[in-house]
Amino acid sequence: MGETYVLDDDRSGASVRPEADDAAVAVQRAVDRLRHELAAYRPLLPDRAVAEDELDALAAQAATVAASGAPPDTERVHHSLLLVAAALGSVSALTEPLGDVRQAVEALAQPH
Repeated sequence: MGETYVLDDDRSGASVRPEADDAAVAVQRAVDRLRHELAAYRPLLPDRAVAEDELDALAAQAATVAASGAPPDTERVHHSLLLVAAALGSVSALTEPLGDVRQAVEALAQPH
C-alpha cells in the first residue's frame, strides 16, 4: 500500500498509481473496440461525430494517464462518457462495447 515510484530520475516524490496503467490500457482497448463496432455500424447516427470526438478525448486522457501516471481528470472522462452514452446508448448493437467503455472509465476514474 502507498508505493511510490520514481520516473526518469525525477526525485520530486511524485506518486504513480500502478493500477492507473492497467485502467488506462483497459480504457484504450474498450474505446478501440467501440470505435471498431461503430465503424461497422452503417445506419445513420445523427450524433456519430460527437461520439467519435468524445471517444478520441477518452483515448487521449487514457494515454496521458498511462504515460505520466498522473490521475485522470475525472470530471472530463465522465463528461466524455456521458456524451458517448447519449449519442450511442439507444443502439442495441453497441450496448456491449459501450458497457465495456463505461466499466473501464469507472475503473480509471476511481480513486486508489
